[in-house]
Amino acid sequence: MRIVVTNCNTTAQMTEEIVQGARAAAAPGTTVTGLTPAWGPESAEGWLDSHLSAAAVLDTLRTYDGPPYDAVVLAGFGEHGREGVRELVDVPVVDITEAAAHLACLLGRRYGVITTLDRSRGQIEDSLETAGVARNCATVLGTGLAVLDLTTDPTRTETAFLTAATQAQAAGAEVLILGCAGMTGLQRKLSSQLRLPIVDGVSAAVKLAESLVTLGLTTSRTGSYARPLPKRRVWGRPQPT
Repeated sequence: MRIVVTNCNTTAQMTEEIVQGARAAAAPGTTVTGLTPAWGPESAEGWLDSHLSAAAVLDTLRTYDGPPYDAVVLAGFGEHGREGVRELVDVPVVDITEAAAHLACLLGRRYGVITTLDRSRGQIEDSLETAGVARNCATVLGTGLAVLDLTTDPTRTETAFLTAATQAQAAGAEVLILGCAGMTGLQRKLSSQLRLPIVDGVSAAVKLAESLVTLGLTTSRTGSYARPLPKRRVWGRPQPT
């Protein structure tokens, strides 16, 4: 089984870190390939970055010419593009935001998301709402750290996460979610200190993708993700009708 994991930004180092986390979660026999968009934001932080990132990821998958793959994992927490990718490709598409929330709902009544900057909270809340899992979300909290800050100072990242985790628990969270793909790996370091489950979206998405492939399931083509008419699938200049 081959899973393609798409980074939502152009930072290759972050792609490698995400791929490492994905491979650690993958079953034996699953190959994980990382994709980094050739254009777009260096780090997705805000509405404009998110929409640009979505277009870049869609373009990356649309022009992909590597080995065939069995599933796509979208490694951008709260980023746009999920629905577009599901319409574009013929394999299961699992978004880390949605995957983490679904698993968290199996582990506790309410979950909390801990992310980077406060400005990202709105997109995450909207993404959870669209996915139908917002009802169980106790809170979405920012750490005040930019995406690219996460790996430059691990001690600062852990301290900021623990501070936000205390606030999330006070808000009623029984499970915590890592609200950025760049946080992958924190769950192994901090779950024992906090004594409650911490869900990493990258790991969750990989395992759900494997399950869908094993079960022979993929995106429905009836209704929302039905194939558009051929003339609408032309990229570039409009064709004469």
